[in-house]
Amino acid sequence: MYAPRLTLRFARQLVVLSAAALPALFATASMAAEVSLYTTREPKLIQPLLDAYTADTGVKVNTVFVKDGLLERVKAEGEKSPADVLMTVDIGNLLDLVDGGVTQPIQSEILESAIPANLRGTDGQWFTLSLRDRVAYVARDLDIKAIHYEDLANPEWKGKVCIRSGQHPYNTALIAAMIAHDGAAATEQWLRALKTNLARPATGGDRDVARDILGGICDIGIANAYYVGRMKNSPVDSDSYKWGEAIKVIRPTFQQGAGTHVNISGAAVALYAPNKAQAIGLMEYLVSDKAQRLYAQANYEYPVRAGVELDPVIASFGELKIDSLPLTEIAKYRKQASELVDKAGLNK
Repeated sequence: MYAPRLTLRFARQLVVLSAAALPALFATASMAAEVSLYTTREPKLIQPLLDAYTADTGVKVNTVFVKDGLLERVKAEGEKSPADVLMTVDIGNLLDLVDGGVTQPIQSEILESAIPANLRGTDGQWFTLSLRDRVAYVARDLDIKAIHYEDLANPEWKGKVCIRSGQHPYNTALIAAMIAHDGAAATEQWLRALKTNLARPATGGDRDVARDILGGICDIGIANAYYVGRMKNSPVDSDSYKWGEAIKVIRPTFQQGAGTHVNISGAAVALYAPNKAQAIGLMEYLVSDKAQRLYAQANYEYPVRAGVELDPVIASFGELKIDSLPLTEIAKYRKQASELVDKAGLNK
């Protein structure tokens, strides 16, 4: 009779211990079933990738679009922040999160093997997910096969150049790269000459450059290549398609021969990520072959992973030779670039 009583007592203890453990087990399962993404990217641009991730893994992605003030929001939320992954466009914005102390270093063989060393933080704080190159939109009938960024300040382009605001992150990053290559004095001179060459005020968006080339307002401009993928893949009776057909794309380089300027979309794991493992899992998924193909064929961006097939429109632009200057070096000059835009009066 003694052994059965011992067995019964053990069984009762097991039931009590199991009941006590259930909330923790359910909490763990709940955390493993979802991940929260704070992003400055328009959700519709990355939704196909997130949908694919959920379909393949069963993990729900809670997406929070933060157009401005991502760093300030995460700081204000502090340890209670639900953010697991922080995603931005522009290397400067991503490094602001790192410098602001709202990210944490991670180790991932998958991320490190897929992403070249110059496109991720040496300390594992940030990782590039895709690339966008800053190219020249040129009127189709112009006989131009190559150009330097610096050439847009030449007198031959007086009254023929269109660009968006010089203070837009796409342009401040390009100007920062020019400071890094050519120096501040030469860059200021370039900005002043560029202002003289503008066909209209520096405003609007990148696709407006193609629109205004079609409209005969300008002959050339600077914009991101992926917009051309969107325009040329639009319905043939749409205005967007007509804008895309009015231009050809040339990838400029700096006079130093350093390659074409690129910027990134990238991500980091939030400092207080409630679901760190799933945060890393999502980022690893986004550099997989499948996700990188979606970046290339749905968003018309350049995949960060080597060997991924490009959209035919983007592939038609030829080989992309990326500026060899580290992105972290370019980012150092963003503030100075913004100041030079105002000093030169580019947006006035």
